[in-house]
Amino acid sequence: MLKTVETPSLDLGGYSALYDILISQDNFWRRLKENVDFSFVRDEVKSKYSDCVGRTAVEPELLFKFLLLKTAFKLSDRDLIKRVRYDMEMKFFLGYSPEETEFIDPSLLTKFRRIRLKDTDLLDILISKTVEIGKEKGVIHDHEKIIVDSTHTNALFQHISPREELIKRAKELRKSVYSVDPDMHDKMPKKKESSGLIEDEVEYCKELLDLIASDERFKNCRDIQERLDYLKEGVEDTKDHLEFSKDPDAKVGHKTADTSFFGYKTHIAMTPDRVVVAATVTTGEKHDGKQTAELVEETEKNGVKVDALIGDGAYSEKDNIDLSKDKGFKLVSKLSESVTHGNRKKEWDFNKDAGMYVCPAGQMAKNKRKGGTQKDKNGVNTLVETYFFNVEICKSCPMREGCYKEGAKTKTYSVKIKSDIHTAQMDYMKTDEFKNLYAERYKIEAKNAELKNTLDYGKAHGCGMLGMTIQAAVSLFLVNLKRIETLEKGNNNQQ
Repeated sequence: MLKTVETPSLDLGGYSALYDILISQDNFWRRLKENVDFSFVRDEVKSKYSDCVGRTAVEPELLFKFLLLKTAFKLSDRDLIKRVRYDMEMKFFLGYSPEETEFIDPSLLTKFRRIRLKDTDLLDILISKTVEIGKEKGVIHDHEKIIVDSTHTNALFQHISPREELIKRAKELRKSVYSVDPDMHDKMPKKKESSGLIEDEVEYCKELLDLIASDERFKNCRDIQERLDYLKEGVEDTKDHLEFSKDPDAKVGHKTADTSFFGYKTHIAMTPDRVVVAATVTTGEKHDGKQTAELVEETEKNGVKVDALIGDGAYSEKDNIDLSKDKGFKLVSKLSESVTHGNRKKEWDFNKDAGMYVCPAGQMAKNKRKGGTQKDKNGVNTLVETYFFNVEICKSCPMREGCYKEGAKTKTYSVKIKSDIHTAQMDYMKTDEFKNLYAERYKIEAKNAELKNTLDYGKAHGCGMLGMTIQAAVSLFLVNLKRIETLEKGNNNQQ
C-alpha cells in the first residue's frame, strides 16, 4: 500500500553537521538531491500499488534513488545496502541521518525493478525529465540539431548458458577464498560428474554459498563477500530462466560484416552539447535507420523541434529522406555507395558532359539503354541504365582480365538509376552546410564511450528487455544530469 501523504522533510539528527564537513557543495549527489524533485517517480508507479491492501510501502522515490546508486557504482543489491551503512555520500543522497544503521531489505529493490517498474514508460519518462531540467537551465533549446546513432550492449549471458555463468562465478568465489585460506581446497563441496544440467550446477552453488557464508573468518573479507553476493544474485536470477540457454529477448546483431554481438541496441538522439533528448531500446538485429521516425517523434514530444538530423549512412534510406521533407528538417546523412555509385567500382568514371561512363582503361561507352521498372510487383525500384562498350577494343585491352569474359559478343556495364529524391540528397551532400553539420557526428561516439566506460553499459546487468530498458533509462538519466550540470557550470563561468 502506497502512502498518499507527501514525503515529509527528513530530520537528519544531531550529527547532520557532518554532511557539510564531508560532502562539498559541488558534489554531484548533493546537487542532484537539492536540485531534482523526485516526486515524479511516485506519480508514474502509483498504479502498481494498492490504496488499501497490504503494509505501507517504502517510498518509491527512495527506491529509485537506490537504483541510481546501484547503476552508478555497479553494485549488487546486497552490496549496495552494505555500502550505504558507511558511505556518507550515499546516506546524504538517500536522506538518511549520518548515524542511521537500519536500511531497506535488498529484496525490495529487486521487486521494485521487476514489479513496480514493469509496463512503465520509464525510458521516455526519465529522458523527458532531464530535457525539462535542461531547458530550465538554458542548456537545451526549443530548436536543436540532433545527432543519432546506436550503441550495442552484450546480453548478461553472452553466448553462454546460465549454467556456464554460474560455473564462472563459483570459480571466482573459490579463488578468492583460496587466496585467504589455501587449505579450503579440501573442504569445498564435491562436484558431481558433469551432467550438463543447470539444476545440478544450482545445487552445487547453493552448497558452496552455505559453506562460505557459515565460515566466520570470511565475514569481514570484502572481496569474498562481494563475490559471494554476486554468485547468490546469479543463482536467484537463474531461477527465472531455467528453461533458457541464454537471454530470451536478446538477438544477434552485426557491428560490421565480420563481427557480431548477442544482445541489445540503444538508439540515441542527442544535441551537439551531448544531452540525450530521445532514446529507444531494441534487440540487437534491428536496423538503425528504422528507428529514426520514433527518435524524431520522441524528441518533439519532449519539446524540442528538430532542425537537422545528423547520422551515418544507416539513416540515409529513402523513408528517412521522405520523413525529413515531411517534418521540415535537414537530413545530414551520407547515401550509401550502392545509391551514389550504383554497384560499380570507383575506377569507372562518369563523364557528365558526354553522359557516358568511362572504363578503367579509358574507353567511353558508345551508347546506353534504360531498363526495368520504377516499381516491380514488390514495390522495389528496378530501373537500371546499361552502358554498351566496343567489344573489339575490349578483346585486346591489357586490363581485360576480370572485366571482359573471353568469347563474349558484348561488353556492358549497368548502374541503378537514382530516384529524384536520391539525386537531391547527393547534391546536398556536396554543400558546405552538409559538410559542416556532418563534422559534428563524432560527438555521439564520445557519448557511447562514456556510457560504456563509466556505467558499464557494454554489458546488460539483468536478463530480458525489461532489465535492459531499466538499465538504459537509469544510465541515460545519470549521464544527462551530469552533462547538464557541466554545461550549467560552463555557462555560469562565462557570465
